[in-house]
Amino acid sequence: MQQLLKGQETRFAEGLRVMKSRLSTLHASLAKATPEPPAASCPALQAPADGRKFGTKYLVEHEVHFTCDPGFQLLGSSTRTCQPNGSWTGQEPRCAEISECSSSPCQNGGTCLEGLNHYKCLCPQQWTGATCQYQAQTAPPAWSVTDDPAFSRQPRCAQIDRTQHCSCEPGFHMSGTAANGLCQDLNECEVYKREGGPRLCAHACVNLPGSYRCACPGGYVLLGDGKSCEDIDECALSQDNCTSGTSCINTGGGFQCVSPQCPQPAGNITYVKTSPFQCERNPCPMESRSCHQAPKTISFHYLPLPSNLLTPTPLFRMATAAAPGRPGPDSLRFGIVGGNNRGHFVMQRSDRQTGELILVQSLKGPQTIQVDVDMSEYLDRVFQAKHVSKITVFVSAYEF
Repeated sequence: MQQLLKGQETRFAEGLRVMKSRLSTLHASLAKATPEPPAASCPALQAPADGRKFGTKYLVEHEVHFTCDPGFQLLGSSTRTCQPNGSWTGQEPRCAEISECSSSPCQNGGTCLEGLNHYKCLCPQQWTGATCQYQAQTAPPAWSVTDDPAFSRQPRCAQIDRTQHCSCEPGFHMSGTAANGLCQDLNECEVYKREGGPRLCAHACVNLPGSYRCACPGGYVLLGDGKSCEDIDECALSQDNCTSGTSCINTGGGFQCVSPQCPQPAGNITYVKTSPFQCERNPCPMESRSCHQAPKTISFHYLPLPSNLLTPTPLFRMATAAAPGRPGPDSLRFGIVGGNNRGHFVMQRSDRQTGELILVQSLKGPQTIQVDVDMSEYLDRVFQAKHVSKITVFVSAYEF
């Protein structure tokens, strides 16, 4: 009887095992037959008329950025983010033409006439000047200098066929009648400015008797062409006064002494400075999720820029590199995560392993701007590490 019962128990266990195996196979086939739900996305967005669009991904949490062409200003949202419900944040952007006369530049009753990226003032009879700022009867002659003897010359006269002919040296013009004429300096700086001729100097024009010369602001040197200005690199020439422990960064017309610091310890998240411009996170406890989510590296970068730089212009690149013998990430995500003027920049992928920070709105100097960008690494859709670059942009007061 015991042997019979044992045989039945064995057959029952074997049957149960076969049934479990068939159920497992059936479950696996059903799982394969059920397609994964598609990733949520938002409707495609178009660039506004007279503007541009940056970003081609319309999946959840992806951003699209918008800018306007020169002469237009953006109305609506400059950045829109795809939400899980399939709609975009913000308002639809549009580009409106900038009115040059909207600031009422014409003074003393002048009438402003709109032009393409410029305006012109029609002045009442008793006023003159670009913005009707001078009284016509008291406005000084802009093309000559009359109150300084150094800027006047006696004409050179000769008697030819009983007629006196007088002329002036180059750079002077005849003023008065032939009998009592005087050669007065021709102010080339003002003549070319008034008549819309070629720009004589990149920065400042200094009138000289019969001539002129160009001058550059402090921190710049005049080039061999006599008109262009070039920045002096005080750091390379050891003309800075940066103390020990700080680094010299050359900027337009000057320099800055910097000493970037690692973040203060927070819980079990600590950093060590591995170079003057980089911090690395110390190893994390295995169970600390917050530590693993914190940036693995933080680097510091400094960019000098001229004022009113043409856009769009790439400023900075961020890329990944796998350690020898270890597989690199199979996907990357880039973004702007901080700063005091983020609306002037976008961060977009330039290839599979590289992201670029692009200036999309001109910056007028002098000013200093901070922008922080990050790069997150994923392997098989699993987060691996994050890297942060803290960028400081020094915008010069000048366009050279």
